[in-house]
Order: sequence, then structure tokens, then C-alpha cells
Amino acid sequence: MRTLRLKAVFGFGYTPNQRKAAAHTYPPTLTRLTKEATTHSNFKSASLSSGNWTFNRTLSNIIRKNILRFLDPERDISILKGTLKPGDIVHYVFDRHSTTNISQNLYRLLPVQSPMKNQHHRSCAIVGNSGILLNSSCGPEIDAHDFVFRCNLAPVEDFSQDVGLRTNLVTMNPSVVQRAFQDLATDEWRVRFLQRLQSLSGSVLWIPAFMAKGGEERVEWALRLILLHTVNVRTAFPSLRLLHAVRGYWLTNNVHIKRPTTGLLMYTLATRFCEEIHLYGFWPFQLDPRGQPVKYHYYDTLKYEYTSSSSPHTMPLEFRTLRRLHRLGALRLHTGTCHSE
Repeated sequence: MRTLRLKAVFGFGYTPNQRKAAAHTYPPTLTRLTKEATTHSNFKSASLSSGNWTFNRTLSNIIRKNILRFLDPERDISILKGTLKPGDIVHYVFDRHSTTNISQNLYRLLPVQSPMKNQHHRSCAIVGNSGILLNSSCGPEIDAHDFVFRCNLAPVEDFSQDVGLRTNLVTMNPSVVQRAFQDLATDEWRVRFLQRLQSLSGSVLWIPAFMAKGGEERVEWALRLILLHTVNVRTAFPSLRLLHAVRGYWLTNNVHIKRPTTGLLMYTLATRFCEEIHLYGFWPFQLDPRGQPVKYHYYDTLKYEYTSSSSPHTMPLEFRTLRRLHRLGALRLHTGTCHSE
């Protein structure tokens, strides 16, 4: 009966009519959850008490099994050498009318086999970049996990007490080169960028090079530095089907996201490689549960509108979905200080 209830809550394994019937039989569903208000004024209801959290292995296994119906993260985490060759034309995932060519440098850095081949970890941390991490003292706890995912090449050294130092896989959207490293406009910024890459020391550097037009020059700059300085990173370039497959999985489960954030992408991929998944730094609200301001990123002064209709992401909706999974024990969402948990 427990398995049936879990299937009903998430709509797994059912036809649309069966999901509709199950929703009436076993409320509340994710559909009802996602209809909650998404403004920052609702931040207090988003707070979590994780002291009595218990891992729900049954639900975790159901989620993993159903994600594998849409994609294989081990395979889709990167295009492999041999599937493309230099000069090949690739259509951008979100700009299908625009194309790019596979450069010699990109081809040289395509992995021969999946950088996550045969990997399986008991406990993983996915570290988002919200300012909710500041003064959290979560660094040692994050570093204690078997595998650590990080997002968008966020700095760690100056914030290690709160965010940790360990990195096994880190994403780098091309826009990061422009936003965080000033488009490598001076020698100083080129040195900073190179130092950040060198600090990864054997980690997987996951570069979504074919998502949207506009970042091809920045990707090429990064690739040249990696090759010129023999930087010790394992590069990965997500498959052209990955984002649509991930979005399809969540849409099938009535989570109507426009475009998955990097954090949600990493969670979806991590279900393939990790037993327990712990999320830190996920908080899409301008105020914390005590009503204090929260920086958008823990490391800069960038400001975004979390619910802007012009944004490709639906962060509050994603957060509420993750919160629901936390309450059901499928993942653990950390939103407070770690030393008191």
C-alpha cells in the first residue's frame, strides 16, 4: 500500500486518466502543491524542520527508476568523442535556428567515456549558490559527503566555513565567464579564471556549450586556457537531448517548469549516482524564515526577480517541489544552520 500511495502522489507509472483518478484517491498531489503562491511573502511557509528527517529509500528508488525512463544520466551527462567530429554543425537546444561548429579544441576535450561511468555514492551534496548559506556553518558537513556537486563555478575558498571546499563536479554556464570574470578582458581576470579552474584539481567541469547562442566565444576561451595550461579537469558537455528529457520528466509529474535550473538538473542527474541526496543553498526568496534579507548569491551582489515572467526559470515552483520531496524523505533540503541540526 505504501508503494501505491507513493506512486499516486507523484503520478509515476500511470496513464493520464489513472493519474487523475489517483489524485482524487490519494491527495495531496504535486499538482496541488505547485498551485501554492510563489511570491517572496510566502517565505515563512517554506522553512523546514529537518531534525526528524528520515530517508525514504522506497521513494528514492521509484524516482530513480522513473527518471531512467526519460534519460540515462551516465550517458547524457556528456557527449562523447566519436559522436561528433571537428567542423560538425550543431543546432542550439534553445535556439534551433542557430548553429555552431565543433571546434578542434572542443573536440580534443570531449571525453572518451562518461566521466560518471560506473559511479555510485552513498551520500551526495548538491550545493546551490543562494545567500542562505552565509553564516550556516555547513562547510564541514558538505565536505563530509562522498560526492559534491556545485553550480556555475562559484567561489569556495573565501566561504569555506559555510559552503565547504570539496568539489567533484561543477557546472560552468558560458555566462559565468562574462559575469564573474569580466569576459577575461585583462590579464588579471584571465589569471583569476585560470586559478579557479586549476583549483578544481581533477573534478568534472560540466560546460553546457550547446544550450543557447551567445556563449560560444566564452566556451572557446575556457577550452584554450585548459589546453594551454594543461589544467587538471575532466571536461563534460551535456547531450543535446538532456534538458528536454529532464523537463519532460518533471512535466509528466505535473511540475510545469519553463526551463530547469542548474540545481534541478543536478538533482535529476544525481538520482542515478547517489543513494541519499542532500541539497544546500537552495532558497529562492528575498527573506529568510526570520524575515532577514537573503542575497541572491552568497558571493556577489547580483539581484534577480525570482518570479519574473521574463525569466526562463521558475525557482519558487522548483523549491516547493523539492520541499515536498524533502518532507516525503526522497531528498534532504538544508535551509538552516548545520551545527544546530
